[in-house]
Amino acid sequence: MTALRPDLKARSRTGPGRTAELRLIGPVAGVWLAALAVTGLGWIVVAARGGDFLTVTNVVTILQNCVALGLVAVGQSAVILTGSLDLSVAYLISLGTLVAAETMESGSVPVAILAVLALCAAVGLANGLIVTGLKVNAFIATLGTAFILRGWIEDNYTGPAGRVPASFQHLGYDRIGPVPVSLFLLLAVAAILWLVTRRSRLGHHMYATGGDEHAARLSGVRTRRTVITAHVLCSLCVGAAALFLAARLGAGAPWAGTEARYDLESIAAVVLGGTALAGGRGGVSGTLGGVLVLAVLDSVFNQLAVDPFFKNVVRGVVIIAAVALYARGRRTEQERTA
Repeated sequence: MTALRPDLKARSRTGPGRTAELRLIGPVAGVWLAALAVTGLGWIVVAARGGDFLTVTNVVTILQNCVALGLVAVGQSAVILTGSLDLSVAYLISLGTLVAAETMESGSVPVAILAVLALCAAVGLANGLIVTGLKVNAFIATLGTAFILRGWIEDNYTGPAGRVPASFQHLGYDRIGPVPVSLFLLLAVAAILWLVTRRSRLGHHMYATGGDEHAARLSGVRTRRTVITAHVLCSLCVGAAALFLAARLGAGAPWAGTEARYDLESIAAVVLGGTALAGGRGGVSGTLGGVLVLAVLDSVFNQLAVDPFFKNVVRGVVIIAAVALYARGRRTEQERTA
């Protein structure tokens, strides 16, 4: 049973007081504090250059930029928790926008939504079956899927296609006060994934599979089914991101997912949020903090007109530093509980 509840072992060793302390200073709290610190530092730097960072317009832009990446990263969290990975998300987003726009142009919005979600679920199922059935490393399996999707897109599209009706574009542009409507989509999907990972048997199985697949299997966990389900959940989140981007763009775009590098960006957000790439540790709450950190950094860089090379260097340093701090914290915790 220990394999099904990975947090029990830590609690039994540390006690209630120590557990509360670890929660306060853990990766989730750390990444949200980092987001607050980056926002404050960005405000100071932009103000020193004569700009105004915390305007309503800029805050709305940051929140809107969080939506697509946040949806993909939340899904990526689920699959990484099991010890797997998905590199096909960028091309799947692109294909999803194209399917959504073309279906909406010739059919109805509900049919388009169902078509995109069905397509994404099928791709996620295929990824899961390849990883678990053919025993192909997740990196290679999903990279292969990405190349297949890329080939289909490049063979059938040379530019934007389809048309999204104005009624659906409200998802991408409407606000309730200063809050974008699309942010509620992100929060709803994140809440569902949080409940699945933290409050359901499937979630316990995902943590157990990522923590130690062999031990989980011996404990009665159907690890293959768990990994497949995680890949399907990830792809459904990608489908939600594709629908949002279609609403923003007003058409399908072959570059919608690849230009923003949602494959690598989503993994970066997950890692910043404290989820271990080996699986079994982390969660959705930290991932959302990682998404906010990246979105705020992008906004600061844009306002300062930072050179793209330096921008990527800083982002890389931030990610490496975060992972190093998490690794050091885990080693310290292990030494104290040994």
